[in-house]
Amino acid sequence: MQTILVVDDEPNYLIILEELLEDEGFEVLTARNGNEALEIAEKSDINLIVTDMQMPGMNGVELLSETKNRWPAIPVIMVTAFGEVDKAVSAMQAGAFNFLSKPFKNDELIANINKAIEHHAVVRENIRLRNEAKERCSFSGMVGKNRKMQQVYTLIEKVAPTRTSVLITGESGTGKELIAKAIHYNSDREGAPFISVNCAALPDNLLESELFGHEKGAFTGAISLRKGRFERADSGTLFLDEIGEMPVTLQAKLLRIIQEQTFERVGGSSELSVDVRILTATNKDLKEEVAQGKFREDLYYRLNVLNIHIPPLRERMDDIPLLAAHFIEKFRNQMDKPNLSISSEAVAFLSSLPWDGNIRELENTIERASILCNKDTITPDDVQPDTLSSNHPEIDSKFDIDDLFRSDIRLPEVLDAIEKKLLLRAMNQADYVQTKAAKSLGITKSLLQYKMKKFSIKKKPKS
Repeated sequence: MQTILVVDDEPNYLIILEELLEDEGFEVLTARNGNEALEIAEKSDINLIVTDMQMPGMNGVELLSETKNRWPAIPVIMVTAFGEVDKAVSAMQAGAFNFLSKPFKNDELIANINKAIEHHAVVRENIRLRNEAKERCSFSGMVGKNRKMQQVYTLIEKVAPTRTSVLITGESGTGKELIAKAIHYNSDREGAPFISVNCAALPDNLLESELFGHEKGAFTGAISLRKGRFERADSGTLFLDEIGEMPVTLQAKLLRIIQEQTFERVGGSSELSVDVRILTATNKDLKEEVAQGKFREDLYYRLNVLNIHIPPLRERMDDIPLLAAHFIEKFRNQMDKPNLSISSEAVAFLSSLPWDGNIRELENTIERASILCNKDTITPDDVQPDTLSSNHPEIDSKFDIDDLFRSDIRLPEVLDAIEKKLLLRAMNQADYVQTKAAKSLGITKSLLQYKMKKFSIKKKPKS
């Protein structure tokens, strides 16, 4: 039950509002002045304050200011006398959710209260998610409390202080470079360089030069000496991403530097010594690559002294609320949207999706939603994941858009009409059992309820 604190120095007015709001299903607390209101708020879990503007002692604006200092998430609705518009504007600037001028209609008051309480619920949920994301669940930029991720953290803590080579495995988009950085920044090399190379991003000849450097004149275009990544990573860590894409010719040179800590630049003859810890990552099965002769077996065992496997996002769906809060915080700062938030229905929708692209896809989806959302609150309608854009040939082959819709019809109208019909059909087929209907549609029950509210679909009609 939502709790509303009503503050006014007129006892009769308090009685009238208390009865009205209790009839609407709210728990109502009352106070006759600002100081009494603050004492009640200290001891109670308040969802909303409705206060008169003019009161003896601490007036409504002063109560608003003190409330925002102590409990910034609690919305405050100001009630003003007719003609006090200038004071009401000042109150809005000070952080009031809204103001009502006396006399006002009961429906107007209830509508404003419902909006304020809904806003408060979203703000509180985002604060909770943000606080959870700042706890120990964050490990050098990684976020997650899932049991499998806790095992990953434990491995990082154990292997970081050593010189051991680590092979990080996992699907694309799972955050393999974050694991490598966590190992580096939790080791005694944290003050030294962390250098990364994507072995799949460069042609073979450029990759060799990028890794080992080259002497002046070593090849056409080598107009000066260039140090490679190994030299730049001296005393630090070199992270070789997509190691499975490294050509066999370079694998032999890599094996040598792991064994002897020496190498030669391209076109050079002098041996150079480096102290580099090598971390590698792949989304391939390197054992299978070894069996097919595409990867050196001796190098595989040198790199895979310890393996850290990152689970795909679909195996740690309980982390999605934390990840969502983490990315909301990121885009709140990047996009200069200090009030950016995400609704609980949107979080539930995110938790129902397959996430073939893993955390990278989730981040892209939330970034897209942060741009598309209205009033800085992301709803399920703003969520457009890449995984939902895949082709469905069984639908496409039978679907002629020109036969179904006029050329001048707007996309939102089409989508809403189709969505509503699908929801009604699913509800009818499920005999209005929401859990069953949600399952048939491939969405969560909370998202179904959100859609029902959006399209004014009531519960099972009375026969």
